[in-house]
Amino acid sequence: MTITSLQLVELIELWLWPFFRIAGLLMTAPIIGTQSVPLRIRLGIAIAVTWVIVPVIPAPPVIDPLSFDGVLTTLQQLLIGVALGLTVRVVFVVLEMAGQAIGQLMGLMLASMVDPQNGNQVPIIGQFYLLLATLLFLAVDGHLLMIAAVAESFHWLPVGSGGIQPDRLMDLVNWAGVVLATAVLIALPAMVSMLVVNLGFGIMTRAAPQLNIFAVGFPVMIIIGVIVIMLSLEGFAPHMIRIFNDAIAMMPVLVN
Repeated sequence: MTITSLQLVELIELWLWPFFRIAGLLMTAPIIGTQSVPLRIRLGIAIAVTWVIVPVIPAPPVIDPLSFDGVLTTLQQLLIGVALGLTVRVVFVVLEMAGQAIGQLMGLMLASMVDPQNGNQVPIIGQFYLLLATLLFLAVDGHLLMIAAVAESFHWLPVGSGGIQPDRLMDLVNWAGVVLATAVLIALPAMVSMLVVNLGFGIMTRAAPQLNIFAVGFPVMIIIGVIVIMLSLEGFAPHMIRIFNDAIAMMPVLVN
């Protein structure tokens, strides 16, 4: 059995364009697209996912990878994958912002940990919410649903049919605003409680200036903040599961 050079090029193209879209997804996807995952592992996962979904997606058109159309198609597939990954990644980003706001009001802004997703210092409350969201995302098979969505995207937006429309990118921006409002609702109970505590300590300071407010206030604020977070965790899981389902449902909207 002999394989001609033309057949070899067609075989490479059959894998090449889906690989670029999946690689773009894994660049921005939560958990997998983080700095804690080595580049070689991400590359191996991209190749494995491509190998699985290529037989079930429409065959891409024959395009010379070294031509102008080939370079344009490569950029289009990368951008499509990046946009699909950002749809879910934005949930984790705004959740980290909510944790930072709570930690600042609790006086735990200096108590920080290294975030494995971004490689920077994150207040411990933000890291706590990120870990909870990560466990919930894996528990509801969010990573598998995300891969299934990118596989279906080849039917909604086949290779060579163009990129994501500008109005769909605006939908992604609007989706980020919806997730940001959700993060504010998650952080609102703790933020309001900390505001009331701070007002109370302000009144105490005016009434008894000799009271060492720093020695008394910080432990009380931390204890009350932890209690409020514990009480709000009851509704955290169903709320985040709904957000994850909405994020997965948002992925086909971008490519339709």
